[in-house]
Amino acid sequence: MATKTTFTPEEWELLMAGVMSSGVAVTAADPSGLWGLMKESFASAKSLVDAKANPQSSELIKAIVADFENSQTRTRVRAAMKKRLEGASGTDVKARSIETLQQASELLDAKAPEEAKSVKTWMRSIGQNVAEAAPEGGTFGFGGVQVSEAEKATLAELSNALKLPA
Repeated sequence: MATKTTFTPEEWELLMAGVMSSGVAVTAADPSGLWGLMKESFASAKSLVDAKANPQSSELIKAIVADFENSQTRTRVRAAMKKRLEGASGTDVKARSIETLQQASELLDAKAPEEAKSVKTWMRSIGQNVAEAAPEGGTFGFGGVQVSEAEKATLAELSNALKLPA
């Protein structure tokens, strides 16, 4: 069973960046304005809370969530994400986020093969929760569609990066 000590500090940071990248990629695919951005951010955070409370979450997922509860770790991961996304436009943010997920997927396959599928499925579910958090194309949160075509395409890209079925 993989734990935090299975990974180097840089690898652990990559896993945590992967968790953040799932939601960031979906948000970047089809920005929803201020209200939608807030709803999508809350959906991403709620995914962490739900994983912590879920008795079926793997120990590796719980360790990742526990580290997000540490303010110093969150600051480090935010700084790492900022560095990864520095100078990126909207489409670049999405592409770099998907690239981060692909790297995290490869790391999980190599160092935590028994838990890789559950962690990658969880990462993808964060993107799904973000996509479903705010309707797209409406006015002031009314009308529109729950998940836009751009978000659906991004979810497919997330699945591909994570080597999961779409």
